[in-house]
Amino acid sequence: MCLKITMIGTGNAFAKAYFNNNALLELDNMKLLIDCGITLPHALYQSGRTFAELDGVLISHIHADHIGGLEELAYQMMYTYAKKPTLYIAETLIEPLWNHSLRGGLVQGELDHIECFFNVVPLQPNTDIQLAEDLKIKLLKTDHIKNKDSYSFIINDTFFYSADMTFNPKLLEELHQAGVQTFYHDCQLEGPGHVHTTLKELLTLPLELQRKIKLMHYGDTIGNYIGKTGAMEIVEQGKPSIIE
Repeated sequence: MCLKITMIGTGNAFAKAYFNNNALLELDNMKLLIDCGITLPHALYQSGRTFAELDGVLISHIHADHIGGLEELAYQMMYTYAKKPTLYIAETLIEPLWNHSLRGGLVQGELDHIECFFNVVPLQPNTDIQLAEDLKIKLLKTDHIKNKDSYSFIINDTFFYSADMTFNPKLLEELHQAGVQTFYHDCQLEGPGHVHTTLKELLTLPLELQRKIKLMHYGDTIGNYIGKTGAMEIVEQGKPSIIE
């Protein structure tokens, strides 16, 4: 079984040259979108895809560059495709997503609850969840913003996909020792990493671990860092990769 991942966007919240960080996971029997940021509808269109092709959306946390496209997703699926999209989301994120992000734009008369627009599948952290025959995920709660839940993902036991997270070398080393072969990790290029992991921090990791890491969620200055990322690769927007 091979899993194909295409980063529909690789940019951070402020990137203008790149779309918001969003990924498309594809298997023979499923297409799963990871996050649905503000720029995702346009990025999906630019890639020649439509919302109707997706079997579900998996949400990491509720910042706009990760969930800002959900309103358009809901409306397009309701009015253009007459289908209700499936939303895979940590149970702790459902209430704040609806009440603090989506409610104001989506409520229409009796359509006044998140389940009116999505088939909501609540997920529990630290639990293996089989989303499809060949797709298993586990949510890991990782630190980002104080008092706001954020979840990274282990996919099929061998692939780690970070949400926005502060540097956690202990976790990365534990996953490395546990057999994770590929890490897609968010990367802040400049400045102190108050709520993100910085390139400077990632460069302190052992080379053996760096060789497994691919950098995403970067800023518009990424071109200045080509050849300066140690043993870590830079993920290219729109270029598919196979995860064994």
